[in-house]
Parts: sequence; C-alpha cells; structure tokens
Amino acid sequence: MAASSPAKLAIGLIAAAAIAVLPAHAATAAPKPKESELRAQLKQLNSKVDKLIEKYNLKRVELAKAQEAARAAQARLAAAEQTLAAAEQRVAEIARLRYQNIDPSLPGFMMPGDAGTAALLEQLTAEQQAMVASVAKARDERKKASDEAAALTAKIKKDAAEVAKQRREAEGVISDIEKKLRDLVPVATGRRSNGTWAPELPGGPDNITPRTRLMKAQIEKNFSLPYTVGCFRAGSSGEHPLGRACDFMMSTGGTMPTPANNALGDRIAEWALQNKDKLGVKYVIWKQRINSGTGWRAMADRGSITENHYDHVHISMN
Repeated sequence: MAASSPAKLAIGLIAAAAIAVLPAHAATAAPKPKESELRAQLKQLNSKVDKLIEKYNLKRVELAKAQEAARAAQARLAAAEQTLAAAEQRVAEIARLRYQNIDPSLPGFMMPGDAGTAALLEQLTAEQQAMVASVAKARDERKKASDEAAALTAKIKKDAAEVAKQRREAEGVISDIEKKLRDLVPVATGRRSNGTWAPELPGGPDNITPRTRLMKAQIEKNFSLPYTVGCFRAGSSGEHPLGRACDFMMSTGGTMPTPANNALGDRIAEWALQNKDKLGVKYVIWKQRINSGTGWRAMADRGSITENHYDHVHISMN
C-alpha cells in the first residue's frame, strides 16, 4: 500500500482538528422551542422589564431630590458669602474707627484712654468675632451639604445607568423572543412562488376567506383585544363583503380610544405589516392613514372618527 502524500496527510490532520473543535450541537441542531415556552419566557421578561423601569423611575426621583439638595447648598453658600462680605465691611469700619480714635504710633494692644471709644471698639470687636464665627459655621454646613449632595448625585447616576443597562439587556432578549414568535406565524394558503396570492372564496359561518380567518385568529392569539372584531359586512364597499377584511375595534365605536388602546392599535397595525408576506395582508388602515407595505400615507378626511379609522384597525387581505 502506497504511503500517503504530505499534502493528503496535512488535509487529513486539518479535517480531524476541525471535527475536534466543533461544538457538540453542530451536528444536530437544537430543537426549535415551543410557542408556549417562548410566550412564557416573554411574560417573565416583560415582568422583569416593568420592575426595572419602576426602579429606574424611583432612582430618577431620588436624583432630582439630590440635585435640589445641591441647589439648596449653593443657596446657603451664597447667603454665607453675603454674610462674610458684610463682616469684612464691618472689619474695615473697625479698622477705620481704630485709626481715627487711636494714635497709630501706639501698639495695637494698648487701649485709648477715652472710655467711650474703648467701649465702641470692644463692641465692634465682639460683633466682628460673632459674625466671623457665624460665617465659618455656615461655610462648614455648606461644605457638608454640598459634599453629601454631590456624593448622592454620583451614586444615583451610577445606579440609574446600571438600571438602564439592565433594561436594555432585557428588552434585547424580549426583541429576540418576539422575533422567534413571529417566525412561528404560519404561512397562509394560496401564496404563489412569485409572492402573489391565489384568490380564495369565503366560507364558513363567518363568511370570510381562510386567509382572513387565519389572520384574525393570529391577532386574537397574540393580542388581548378589548372589543369585538367585525369582518364580513354585506352591502358595503371594499373588502368586507368579499370576506377579506376585519375591523379590530379599539373603542366602543364612534369614540376615540384610550391612550392604552391607541397604543394597542399601533402594535396590531405594526404586527400585521411585519407579517404581511406570511399572512397575505393587502393593506392596513389606522388613524386616517393607509399602509400597503411601503409606508404610511395620509387619507382624505371622511368626516367621522369611525370613517377615518381612529376607533378601529382595518386589515384587508389579498
């Protein structure tokens, strides 16, 4: 048997080394997580994010209080400096009076013979000492308060940054799970290889097409809807009489939704557009705008909240 060539031997060694360093899961892909497992993880992470946001807001309140304490310390400093300036002025006055009432040639410790002048100087000296002591105390208090406020502000900023980091990490995981959940959205029937959709007949007691029924079921599965969903409607124009459209109400009808339901409508509209190519969504109308997958366009005013689609998300299907 002929010996292997150096080149073949080298290739064999490289292949063996590559196999040795392959991760254990490379040969067999990890099983795809179940939808129920992903939803459970998403629920836990959403709860975690809510707690992080609550903690973050509390830190922001503490930070505002610390900043207010720092401003108060600055105000106390300004008052102390004014007191000091007044004391310095009094010292200058004392020096002037001493100069006027005492022979400059005499030593400073020798008091003048005039009892009235001596009493005045004694009074001014006592006043000066009291004011200087008051200023020194105010400076000490200001420094202590300022140092404490600065330390608290630095700590809260650090804590708030850490909480924000944790929140971003949790939201990143949530985004990943939501993407996986979108991957679990089934592909509707009738999609051709070129991306177009074959026509479907409506059927069943709800008088809608299979694609419309799937879209409605998926939205009901992914969102907690506050009101009824209306699909087939005879005697009207558009996709409703064809069984190819549904209205997802965000209010009782004719009234503006609450802020929470308005945000819910935004999420439903966005979700429908994200899954447009899987489900066969033709266009979405919401808040007097229409989007067929190329961006939102404003619509003409039709005269009412309902006609302008402010109280419901309209989804039409191919």
